[in-house]
Amino acid sequence: MSRANNVVMPGGRIGIFGGGQLGRMTAQAAQRLGYHVSVYSPETNGPAHQVVSDSFQAEYEDLDSIRRFAQSVDVITLEFENIPAVCVEEASRWTLVRPGSQLLSTAQHRLIEKTTLRDWGLPVTPFAAVDSTVGIESLESTLGYPAVMKTATSGYDGKGQSKVASTEQAKEFLGKFPNCEIIAEKLIDLSCEVSAIVARSPMGEIRVFPLFLNMHANHILDVTLCPIPEQLLPLERKATEIAKELAAKIQLEGLLCIEFFIDRSGNLMINELAPRPHNSGHLTIEGFKTSQFEQQVRAVCNLPLGDTGLHCPAIAMANLLGDLWFNAEGVFSVPRFERVFADPRASLHLYGKSDPKPGRKMGHLTVAGSSATEAEAGARQLRDSITR
Repeated sequence: MSRANNVVMPGGRIGIFGGGQLGRMTAQAAQRLGYHVSVYSPETNGPAHQVVSDSFQAEYEDLDSIRRFAQSVDVITLEFENIPAVCVEEASRWTLVRPGSQLLSTAQHRLIEKTTLRDWGLPVTPFAAVDSTVGIESLESTLGYPAVMKTATSGYDGKGQSKVASTEQAKEFLGKFPNCEIIAEKLIDLSCEVSAIVARSPMGEIRVFPLFLNMHANHILDVTLCPIPEQLLPLERKATEIAKELAAKIQLEGLLCIEFFIDRSGNLMINELAPRPHNSGHLTIEGFKTSQFEQQVRAVCNLPLGDTGLHCPAIAMANLLGDLWFNAEGVFSVPRFERVFADPRASLHLYGKSDPKPGRKMGHLTVAGSSATEAEAGARQLRDSITR
């Protein structure tokens, strides 16, 4: 047993709930530091399973399998937050789980999350609970239209949410999710979205990465840049202070991504929390002294946290969706990845998924540059070039 005083030293065994690409990249970072990694998920041959020597395939409600998994590792972390509470609670009986059930119960439920943040005095997007058609009738006066309605649990990349502009549209949305709790949020006159990734170790050390600027297409993250534009820099200190305060109050043990909206008046407000590595943080692998994945490992193992400084002037990340594997006629065609390898500024990450589908995240590429504008242009042009 390598665990002592809640520190898990290299040579120990880390468990990961979830077998997707975030688990894959976390496992690879842990392996570089000398850890053994086990993965637990219901799927077979997921991206994370492909890079570890030991994996458990079982449902998240299978308490016997969870117990065996927990007993085989020194600490467990996770790659996505929507894990059943019973899974985390059972695993916690046998080993360390970071982050724990208290943080997950907050982040898994949008209404609890927003209410908690508001009660702590942190800036959030205006919201209201919608628990019935009666609640919808009062929505116009309490929040106003247009609004965004979301299921309070689950949902990602635009799933389980819709923009509504009237009481009739709100009722229509509610009818699609009759057994779900619903939250309505005021539609923000958005200037941009940024994300802050903060790490906190059990010993209380906190580190925050610089802000990342995020651009979306069809409700899916498309391109991320760092550093943010100069005119947004005054907000970076405020966002960093919020991230540190939130990490301490929520007793974070691991990594947390805070998605912020910035409106046309320059107001900063929290949109969502993700207590795990985040798509926007992929550019930290090449662009930063410590990647978000290594920082996750350091935090959950209670080791000193790594330097969060950029080690190049600027970097951009572009997602590679399954759409790129099909030409204009819808015929399957492998992208010309050799063009990424030929560019000395670029790095390619593919996640080992064998079935490209439109909207499915298959990988990403990063491009370094002398400025964020140059890096963004390079990433977009390079991504476009691999389909020609």
